[in-house]
Amino acid sequence: MTPSASRYLHGTSAEEQLRLSRLNDLLNEASLRELRLREGERVLDVGCGLAQLSRAMAHAVGPRGRVTGIERSPEQLAEAGRLAAAAGETGLVDLRQGDAAAFPLRAGEWGSFDVAHARFLLEHVPDPARVVGQMARAVRPEGRIVLEDDDYDVLRLWPEPPGFTALYRAYLRSYELLGNDPFVGRRLVALLHQAGATPVRTTAMPYGACRGMAAFDACVENLIRQIDGAGRTILEGGLLDPSSFESGLNALRDWQRTPDAAVWYGFAWAEGKRA
Repeated sequence: MTPSASRYLHGTSAEEQLRLSRLNDLLNEASLRELRLREGERVLDVGCGLAQLSRAMAHAVGPRGRVTGIERSPEQLAEAGRLAAAAGETGLVDLRQGDAAAFPLRAGEWGSFDVAHARFLLEHVPDPARVVGQMARAVRPEGRIVLEDDDYDVLRLWPEPPGFTALYRAYLRSYELLGNDPFVGRRLVALLHQAGATPVRTTAMPYGACRGMAAFDACVENLIRQIDGAGRTILEGGLLDPSSFESGLNALRDWQRTPDAAVWYGFAWAEGKRA
């Protein structure tokens, strides 16, 4: 999923794949709605991960369309294949192993896609501009480049659990320790412009819930698993001591059970067109 100069912060364990699969369940409907795909379109999904959204895209563009998914991790691709087989959708998406820094496209495929899309990828690469530049090259003239990514600074929990501020700051610094940008969401329009595309639309994708909502536990458990999955980087990098790390996570778990708990978040969306 990420270039060789970088390391995906969360790894590809079975637990992480389960987290990502559940996150897809929470987000894919909204992402697909904003994509506004049309029947017959050719779509490139960069850093497709488990390809759950890629398969939803394939249904949206129909049999006359085509979806190609690029994923670096062989573990993610293997799980993507297993999930597709379980859903009876083997072969629905053209899945290719390849690096976000060097797309595995044939010569005739460059400039042929109607849409190039990346979600939660740019935060995990050291050179987002290079990735977006390749996405712009991959689409036809007037083709669309769609970026979805995080700006982790917008997260708010209320009432805030004890020790959460220090825990969350360490989590954000773990991105920077790997040479990545946890605030890349605020730069999406600039990245499109830098790639020579014309920015045409931006919005914020809401993600959050309060204790009385059905999605609340899934939202909080995703946050807990995210931070816990970065624990090795946080602790080995000396960003937080083990006691504070564990107490912060435990406080977050306790907070999850309080009746007035609420989490507020939203990730950035930007769309551009190739000239």
